[in-house]
This record gives sequence, C-alpha cells and structure tokens, in this order.
Amino acid sequence: MTDRFFTPQNVHDHIGETFSSNWLLIDQQRINVFGANTDDPDPHHIDPEFCAKHSPWGKPISFGFLTLSLLTPLIYQVYRYPLDGDPDTEGYPASYGFDGLRLIAPVPVDSRIRGHFTVKKVAERKPGQRQITLGVEVEIEGGDKPALAGDWHMIWFDGQRA
Repeated sequence: MTDRFFTPQNVHDHIGETFSSNWLLIDQQRINVFGANTDDPDPHHIDPEFCAKHSPWGKPISFGFLTLSLLTPLIYQVYRYPLDGDPDTEGYPASYGFDGLRLIAPVPVDSRIRGHFTVKKVAERKPGQRQITLGVEVEIEGGDKPALAGDWHMIWFDGQRA
C-alpha cells in the first residue's frame, strides 16, 4: 500500500492531485487465469510458443480487459474506505462508467503496471450521493506509452441504500 491516499470524506480536498499505486506484476499465470475465467482462448495471450512464432510482440500480452479489471486492486491502494459494504456505517462505492477509455499500449507478460488516479471532479449527484470523476492512466514500467487511459466515474453512497 502507498502512504499517500484519499478517502470519500476528503476527496473534495484533492481535486487536481494525482495518486499513484504500487507496481503490480502481470505474469503468465494471471493472464491464463483471466483467459480461462472469460472463456477467451486467444493464443496472443495464453500461448508463449505461438507468440514466439506469430505474434508481433514476440511473447504473450495481457488481455486489455484484464488490465482494465486491475484498476480495482490498484485504486484500493490510494482510495481508502471500509470494504465491509455496510451502508449504515461509512457508505459504499459503485462504478458508474468510463469516458474516453482507450487501450493504448499492450502489456507484455512479466511486465509491471501501476495506476495513476487524478481527482478531477466531485459533485453531488443527489442527496447522499457524490459522483467522483478520476482521470486514470495505467503505466507500464519502462514503457513510453500508457497501457490505458480515460476518465472513471464513481458514485459514493453516504450510508444509504441506492
């Protein structure tokens, strides 16, 4: 976990600030499990021998949706709140969608990625609900382009049922 984070209670104090997660390894096992769980047998991701002969990258790459799904554990490092899901205590978050999401560069197997989250906007959606917009970028260690970028919209429910 990083030492620098924001919370639902103070997110409005951090508009314009960027928070970065720790590095996360994208190994072949993670890629294979994702492929198995999503019924996707694409050899560009799960077959190193195929990739060595036929892939433009020479080795497997992460599924784009795997990289996208890893935003969740990456943001847990910088956006802190109780994970109990009890609306009678602190409240709870929900993803609301993305704008401008682009998968920019492939993530080669055995690469490390980290997330950068910029607090762009915090606005009351309706009583007891705040919409939080984060600029997100997933960096590939040593890469010259990010793996993905876009705006992530979330809703924070302040101790009430939706």
